[in-house]
Amino acid sequence: MASEVKERINLQEINCEKELTLAVIGGKWKLIILWHLGLEGTKRFSELKRQIPHITQKMLTNQLRELEEDQLLERKVYAEVPPRVEYSLTEYGQSLMPLLKAMYDWGKDYGENVIWKSNEEAGTQ
Repeated sequence: MASEVKERINLQEINCEKELTLAVIGGKWKLIILWHLGLEGTKRFSELKRQIPHITQKMLTNQLRELEEDQLLERKVYAEVPPRVEYSLTEYGQSLMPLLKAMYDWGKDYGENVIWKSNEEAGTQ
């Protein structure tokens, strides 16, 4: 599994640990997927798709595979008919939750005090 990560992430282009972190969790959807799994626990594919309505099925599949390769989530397949697959965070995935919470708090504060505040001020003038 670690070799798959190394193949996907060009380590020659990584200059520091911050860049490695961004290479692993970067993109539009990975943080959202991690957030839902971290806050709400184990989910099936269809549950994640419902919670992230703008993501395509193909993109969700790809992002889940990459997160699994990067050892941030685990995929558990149950031997049932029809097959049931569930996704949950690994220890590494869980370790990102304080970072994601800090990003959420920052975004909320920034939105309230910069984005929406300036829109409100523009509307009152």
